[in-house]
Amino acid sequence: MSYSTILVTNNPPIRTITLQRPERRNAMTPEMQMELISAMEAAAASDCRVLVLAGAGEAFCSGLDLSALQDMKGKTAADNRVDAERITRLFLTLYELPMPTIAAVHGAAIAGGTGLATICDFTLATPAAKFGFTEVRIGFVPAVVSAFLALQIGDKRSRDLLLTGRLFDAAEAYRLGLVNEVVPPEDLAQRVQALAEVLVSNSPQSLGATKRLMAAQNRAWLDAAIAQAMEANAQARETADFREGISAFLEKRKPVWAKGLPRSAN
Repeated sequence: MSYSTILVTNNPPIRTITLQRPERRNAMTPEMQMELISAMEAAAASDCRVLVLAGAGEAFCSGLDLSALQDMKGKTAADNRVDAERITRLFLTLYELPMPTIAAVHGAAIAGGTGLATICDFTLATPAAKFGFTEVRIGFVPAVVSAFLALQIGDKRSRDLLLTGRLFDAAEAYRLGLVNEVVPPEDLAQRVQALAEVLVSNSPQSLGATKRLMAAQNRAWLDAAIAQAMEANAQARETADFREGISAFLEKRKPVWAKGLPRSAN
């Protein structure tokens, strides 16, 4: 199958999906999200034993593309819900793949890019890699990804990353448990290959069963968290801060937020 925004290469039994929009720092569009889902589902139905995610050019994935942000300003509530469902499907598909997954991160992995990189079973990053859940800076809610993040590093540290929206480097990501190894850039490809070969040497049935077991152990909590996250995502896109955040970002100015915090519905 041919794709417009990603490149799929096979070195059986290892398959690599490369985000292929280097001129846009591999920023995600709805098309890329759907192509990633399709490519991952194809890998799951094949004899692929290890799946690697990588990015072409200088970045792994710089988050949502500017064109997608521009389109958001005119979307209806139903459109926003479709967007939330698509990103949920993308992250859940990656999380539940039957084979081990490795992210090779050599540059920026921001917002949804951080999600893609860290939901993989293994995340290898170069010292120059940058991460960040920057959604709150422009009036977004880092909704769906927050469920996976809390599962990985706990509530307190998740609040730090999600509420500040700050960028953090590979060394801190390693200390937090979001990165498995920090690797010199010249060694990244070789280290990814070596790890993939270790995984390939293990029983594929045992690997699949172990992944299913771990997913099942977390599934009840994760299902509830994701359902809440999707609702929060859709609701946030109806707010004045969301509209102002997008406008300010597109106009390259500092946002002027609505005064006061929203009141609880309870």
